[in-house]
Amino acid sequence: MKHFEDYRGVVDDAVLEEIREKAKAIQGATVAHVNATSYGGGVAEILDSFVLLMNDLGIRTDWRVLHGIPDFFEVTKKFHNALQGQELSFSEEELDLYKFINEKFARFAFLDHDYVIIHDPQPCALIRHIAHTSPWVWRCHIDITNPNPQAWAFMEPYIVEYDRMIVSSEIYKVPDLAIEQDIISPSIDPLSPKNMDLPDQVIEDYLTQYQIPTDKPIITQVSRFDPWKDPEGVLKVYERVKEQIDCRLIFVYNMASDDPEGVKILAKMTEVAKDYLDRGDVLFVRGDDPILVNVMQRISDVVIQKSTREGFGLVITEAMWKGTPVVASNVGGIPTQMVDGVTGYLLEPHDYDGFAEKIRALLEDKSLAQELGRQAKEHVRGHFLITGHLLDYIDLILSL
Repeated sequence: MKHFEDYRGVVDDAVLEEIREKAKAIQGATVAHVNATSYGGGVAEILDSFVLLMNDLGIRTDWRVLHGIPDFFEVTKKFHNALQGQELSFSEEELDLYKFINEKFARFAFLDHDYVIIHDPQPCALIRHIAHTSPWVWRCHIDITNPNPQAWAFMEPYIVEYDRMIVSSEIYKVPDLAIEQDIISPSIDPLSPKNMDLPDQVIEDYLTQYQIPTDKPIITQVSRFDPWKDPEGVLKVYERVKEQIDCRLIFVYNMASDDPEGVKILAKMTEVAKDYLDRGDVLFVRGDDPILVNVMQRISDVVIQKSTREGFGLVITEAMWKGTPVVASNVGGIPTQMVDGVTGYLLEPHDYDGFAEKIRALLEDKSLAQELGRQAKEHVRGHFLITGHLLDYIDLILSL
């Protein structure tokens, strides 16, 4: 089991001492985080380490997962897509189901903590059904720069009941919202199985176990099968790269319990990429094992993230931490963490030729790839590790 002191030597001692000193002011306080899934996706991965470290610092922190049914998660996935700008409409039955599941969970959630932090739209309505005098915070991890009007009109009355809203980037702040808004960047845990250093033998064993060939350069996208991750667009980029360089494309994916779309998009992509899959030029690798994801990000020559919307994109942070060059879309929270031409390359999401050109350049120039990767790792060390994230949340709690 990891402890706070384990990060000594990974981050500056001064950062660790500042966290310890500030945490003393809230030792013994109780904090609850609530989200919609215990696995799959960046929020669950953050909380998996975050809650342990909060407790190690003496801050009594719980993690509650909203209980729902498949129809509920179909509705909340629609909310996720609609708040990111997709044109969708909601029936009264769908809205009633959303309200019912939140009200039902509220009856046995026992959220009587000193501070409550609700993550994303799924449990947002809990605030209306639990009597409280302590501060409640809504943490929005998605891109809400251009939300669907119906979805926002439904969610906003719940949101403004919170004491604070937290977003990942300045561009996500909502003009004229009736509550205060702060920015906290997400983070990765450098000591987690997904990000820790791996011995060469472990890497070799995983490549053998999962039958991952390394006979040609590898381009990898790590993501759910989600329309916003544009898997068909990734395939189009790969086709352009392959015209000049013999290489392999690997989709490393997982399925989250609150995302029913994934199975459908996987089935569609299996048909779209059938010829490449049959030849072994494209591989679909299920990444439920975090060490496997770690391996794939390390052995890839280039990591691509061709999202058309992206709240932040922790898979980019993970790849950067491993020194693997990244070519990504200049959308949402991605440019918050990448410096174009310094820690990777940013392009417009539908610039297929531009993506292919940058990937080819990295495959052809190993020194360029290594330099971008080196600078990317140090950028993550300075800005996007979980220790800094802890400090941000302690500062948030002290300000409430």
